[in-house]
Amino acid sequence: MALLPPIPLYRRLLRAHRKHLPPQMRLLGDEYVKAEFRAHQKLDNPIHLIGFLTEWQLYAQKVEGDAWVGEKLDRAKIEKLSDQQLGQLYELMKAIQNHDPDDEPSS
Repeated sequence: MALLPPIPLYRRLLRAHRKHLPPQMRLLGDEYVKAEFRAHQKLDNPIHLIGFLTEWQLYAQKVEGDAWVGEKLDRAKIEKLSDQQLGQLYELMKAIQNHDPDDEPSS
């Protein structure tokens, strides 16, 4: 798998959200992608950059193929997360759990 450069990958992620996610999930996903790419914009360690791009590219493939529905997180990946990353994951989980389907805009 050839890695996409950051900007084309960023665009691909937003496009995948637009095409494959319901509006509320798209909003949450877009905000998260934008924040993560902003936070990692100045990565200078090539290993971290490759890891970052690889994981986001795998995520894009899953969203595009609807393979993400019902998928559980890999335990090995969870064990490698820092305390800060675990906190972010927890906040994301809470945001998803607090999602009220009645708040979705009508089409």
